[in-house]
Amino acid sequence: MKRILVTGGAGFVGSHLCERLLAEGNDIICLDNFFTGSKDNIAHLIGNPYFELVRHDVIMPFFAEVDEIYNLACPASPIHYQYNGIKTVKTSVMGAINMLGLAKRVKAKVLQASTSEVYGDPTVHPQPETYWGNVNPIGVRSCYDEGKRCAETLFMNYKEQNGVRIKIARIFNTYGPRMSPNDGRVVSNFIVQALQNHDITIYGDGSQTRSFMYVDNLVEGLIRLMNTPESVTGPVNLGNPGEFTMIELAQLVIKITGSKSKLVYYPLPADDPLQRKPDITLAQSLLNNWTPDIKLENGLVKTIAYFDNLLKSKK
Repeated sequence: MKRILVTGGAGFVGSHLCERLLAEGNDIICLDNFFTGSKDNIAHLIGNPYFELVRHDVIMPFFAEVDEIYNLACPASPIHYQYNGIKTVKTSVMGAINMLGLAKRVKAKVLQASTSEVYGDPTVHPQPETYWGNVNPIGVRSCYDEGKRCAETLFMNYKEQNGVRIKIARIFNTYGPRMSPNDGRVVSNFIVQALQNHDITIYGDGSQTRSFMYVDNLVEGLIRLMNTPESVTGPVNLGNPGEFTMIELAQLVIKITGSKSKLVYYPLPADDPLQRKPDITLAQSLLNNWTPDIKLENGLVKTIAYFDNLLKSKK
């Protein structure tokens, strides 16, 4: 049994990770300040004697004897991370410093949940880990983009200077149950609008692309990355290379929900990437042929069922 700390553990991805690690027989500390996380996401785990929930902000130091740390704490949707840009930067940077400091003290392995946003609006397609990105350092998204880029820098420096055992995962668009219905992400937006037969909001002309990975595939990738030899540090792209336009996604959601929604178009937000697709060659070679095998339509069926139940429960 390993003792594992998951920061942001009550969030969308964090709650699925806690659930999986607990099922594998580990002792879990779930750390969250509940800015975007929710107790509802982990309520079913609270009775387990090997699950501990701690309200804490990673901006402040945290002390515990642990074997592994998954650092997922940070608002990840544009609405939430732009709400308080200074707080977002602090969470990424000071959170990384505090978790790296803890890992150094207790000799734990630590994994940083980085993001495809480090590539910005990419000029290379698909994006390999060797691409340095095209990021606006003073734009509306920079609090998140640059915060995550700085966290990666800190991880590499702690490895080189202090011998901390690190892993860096660059996570591409992920969806699934327990997403927040008001997080402003495209999958949750489209599903909630379709279920309510509201107009579906498309920003730009709808030709911009994203690659969507179901959350179970991400959790598998994170755990496999954590369990790689110490020589493997990353960064490693974790994403689904299937690429869809916003119009294709909207049409698929309408088809599955049987919605009467119509598409409406609004201007594209500043610095919104026009293309996003991971090159997962490295992940497949390092992570025992890890492949995101859940097709978009199958994952959407499960996600739509979750949101349908959620909306009905609030009536």
